[in-house]
Amino acid sequence: MGCVFGMRLRQTEGLMNSVFDLMGLEIPVPDHTTLSRRAQTWKLPAQRNPPLPDGPLHVLVDSTGLKVYGAGQWLEEKHGARSRRNWRKFHLAVDANSGEIIAHRLTDQGTDDPSQVEPLLSQIDGEIDQFTADGAYDGKPTYQTVLQHSATANVVIPPRSTAVESNGDTGPPDQRDKHIAAIAKDGRLQWQAATGYGKRARIETAIGRYKGLIGRRVRARSFATQQTEVAIGCIVLNRMLACGRPESVRRQVRQA
Repeated sequence: MGCVFGMRLRQTEGLMNSVFDLMGLEIPVPDHTTLSRRAQTWKLPAQRNPPLPDGPLHVLVDSTGLKVYGAGQWLEEKHGARSRRNWRKFHLAVDANSGEIIAHRLTDQGTDDPSQVEPLLSQIDGEIDQFTADGAYDGKPTYQTVLQHSATANVVIPPRSTAVESNGDTGPPDQRDKHIAAIAKDGRLQWQAATGYGKRARIETAIGRYKGLIGRRVRARSFATQQTEVAIGCIVLNRMLACGRPESVRRQVRQA
């Protein structure tokens, strides 16, 4: 209720009491204090709903910032003093085909993006066919982490503009070297078309959907409860997506 309608715990408690009264049910409703305590230790259900699709996945990874509710606002309103804004960094992995959020992490604002690749991939049990991310994830540690999870995965990350091939290494060129060579030969746009990098726009859509429906900030005060809030928000978004996603079927046209 809090994620979808922005209701506080006291409001949720009162609403459920009213609903049960209207239904004639004598069921005790947990008070807002109990709900707050449980949120600190709540864990994701072991079984995903809906389950992940069969077959190797095309995983998109990115991060965004979520404002911590109320951080510094009182000082500004009371004393007119500018305060340092606090943020949480929301890292997420999205299935490129369905748009579903399949893994997520919440960290402090100083956490770098590549360090969260391994925690995100550890939440994905299936094989990865392609891993796509923006240039913030460029570097051999990211490639190594992805290939440790799925040895045959294609890693598509645009190298930095100053990147050069690792000519000193022995053996055939790795995936990063091939990306550098392809961009130098054919240009960035053709490389994007050849690798399917354009699908990364779908994770931007997922981030926009989260901020538009769930919110641009976390309301909880403790970090543990903020993690629960974000996890529930991802579940709500996935459920909405599953309910509203159209099932497209290619129409067979008979030749006269």
